[in-house]
Amino acid sequence: MEQKTSNQRGTFNLMCYLKKSKALKNGEIPVYMRVTVNGQAFTFSMQGSVLPSLWSQEKEKSRGKDRKAQELNHYIESVKSRLYKIHRELEIDGKPISASIIKDIFLGNTNADEGKTLVEVHKEHNERCRKLINTEYSPSTIYKFDASLKFLQEFMKKELNREDIPLNKLNENFIRQYETYLKTERGCNNNSTIKHLKIFKKVIRIALANDWIQKDPFASIKFHLDEVHVDFLTMDELNTIINKELPNKRLSQVRDVFVFCAFSGLAFVDVKGLREEHIVKDTSGRMWIRKPREKTNNMCNIPLLQVPQMLLEKYKDDKECQLRGQLLPVPTNQKMNAYLKEVADLCGINKRISSHVARHTAATSVFLANKVSMENVAKMLGHSSTRMTQHYARVLDQSIAEDMDNVDAILSKLGVNKNLK
Repeated sequence: MEQKTSNQRGTFNLMCYLKKSKALKNGEIPVYMRVTVNGQAFTFSMQGSVLPSLWSQEKEKSRGKDRKAQELNHYIESVKSRLYKIHRELEIDGKPISASIIKDIFLGNTNADEGKTLVEVHKEHNERCRKLINTEYSPSTIYKFDASLKFLQEFMKKELNREDIPLNKLNENFIRQYETYLKTERGCNNNSTIKHLKIFKKVIRIALANDWIQKDPFASIKFHLDEVHVDFLTMDELNTIINKELPNKRLSQVRDVFVFCAFSGLAFVDVKGLREEHIVKDTSGRMWIRKPREKTNNMCNIPLLQVPQMLLEKYKDDKECQLRGQLLPVPTNQKMNAYLKEVADLCGINKRISSHVARHTAATSVFLANKVSMENVAKMLGHSSTRMTQHYARVLDQSIAEDMDNVDAILSKLGVNKNLK
């Protein structure tokens, strides 16, 4: 009879049975033990056999009276006792419990002194960061940490048939296998894969700092990000969206949010969290957005242009915004991007616009193209340095044309072309 225990952490089942597919020539059948933890199982031989007529599946032991039968029954009980003890000690210590971990401990492939495991340390890291939400980390960052842990667990279960691994068993091959899994099974592109690997590497650095492992499995692994070119709108395209008469309130509202971001540089999460206390007036009467970025906590200092000021005024008395405690009718990011695709189609814009495209448009077409310095754009976008802002700095045809017109004018004054006429 299958014996099981269960608790909030999952189920633990033991069953001793005859493996009929391995029947011996003398008519006896080998006895096997199956250990199942949360649906994951492993089996092993009990190094004994018995005639089927002498086996009680209900009691999971031999009914024989001879010494051989008694020794087999004693061994079955001792093995069960040992397995229950392993499970109980893992449970008491609050360590991860899986069929593969119990198997390793039982078979002597590992032991209780082997130290911390990957899932254990990753969970501790995530929980520690979770306590620092809105002080050092944003909710979106914690979401990424949790997603990375989930992907690691899925990888180990699917590819390695285990739910955890001791830190000192990690090596470069494990990381390369995980990288392949992210790119194939999870469909991550190169840059997304690297983001998850960097979170993994952060957990390894914690382990190294605490002497839980002595060798860095990432030591010879180098990351190479692909350059990403995110679309931005030209001022003509932005004007087309602003002036387009849209068929319903849903699209009009999402257009207004997009335009607000395109003239302020706010990211989606920051415009969604924009509150009245973030709009301040300086001594000269100019309106500013002063708000720490959700992603980095870096302060954004953005003088409000007329367009975003008009949009704030438009929704000042909007009932839905008041109910949500928002200054603008910002939907979920998923809905926003879906609706913006409709807006682009209606406007005849053949670009995949999103909330992030608005931020790029602000940096490129609104700020940099109108001679705002890189340093000031960095401050408005909440960047720690201009190195980050350079990612947004696109060379526009308009800027090239203006610069070349200036060159032409200078050359004409110098009389360079007077003899060519």
